[in-house]
Amino acid sequence: MPAGDGYRDLFKMVRELGLHTVCQSASCPNIGECWNNRALTIMILGDICTRSCRFCDVKTGRPLPVDEDEPRRVAEILAELDLNHTVITSVDRDDLKDGGARIWAETLYACHREAPDMTIEVLVPDFKGNLGDVDTVLDAGPDVFAHNLETVPRLSRQVRVQARYDRSFAVLRHAHKAGALTKTGIMLGLGEHLDEVREVIDQLADLGLTILTLGQYLQPSKKHLGIDRYVHPDEFAELKSYAERRGIDHIESGPLVRSSYHAEGQAELIRRLQAQPGHGKVGFASLS
Repeated sequence: MPAGDGYRDLFKMVRELGLHTVCQSASCPNIGECWNNRALTIMILGDICTRSCRFCDVKTGRPLPVDEDEPRRVAEILAELDLNHTVITSVDRDDLKDGGARIWAETLYACHREAPDMTIEVLVPDFKGNLGDVDTVLDAGPDVFAHNLETVPRLSRQVRVQARYDRSFAVLRHAHKAGALTKTGIMLGLGEHLDEVREVIDQLADLGLTILTLGQYLQPSKKHLGIDRYVHPDEFAELKSYAERRGIDHIESGPLVRSSYHAEGQAELIRRLQAQPGHGKVGFASLS
């Protein structure tokens, strides 16, 4: 159970600013550890999602109108926390013509102004595959562009009812071609086979993926997909070793790993990779 002074202080700040976090909305098991380390994942565009993925505990329904002041408040809390690195995510907003891309960009610009030394990872939806909306986010200068595949192709429709594996992969490929450092996450324990996971890792390595997370699926409620099996830590270790051999730069792999797990410790890695030829901060020129 979450506890500690750091957790309580962060809980108060989030509540007073009227913000949402995926840590709370998705019932993340690591919230106590992360918040006591002043690490959190802000969730923009409200806390009601237009999709109904069968693994996710975020509410599904008709979202409220866009909060135009939200980018300012997100930048305010992140600047006050004085973080080296942070992760921002959002619900899916299929009700909006641009999928929320404009608010994504405005949030990034506000954060760059208020906390210019902080590296920012964005964990975005698929924008229904609209690459123009993806470019709107990329043009705002994220340091890491993340979009989760969540599972292997065979199970994708069952797990992510309104999403498609090929569409998500295309979003990652587009971001990589634009020069972004890319990241994705896969849950294990949904019925996938290890050879299927290795095949996905092969595809991601061929793509040039920068960061990969592998974690155990946990069933949020009886209404969600059941757990097929608990994956042994040795299998997580073997898959991490396999991904490293395939050339992926950084892998977080273990039962409690989630998309943002230990992301705050990756600022140095991100800056080192950005300094390499072919990388850099996408959209940086548009900030001037």
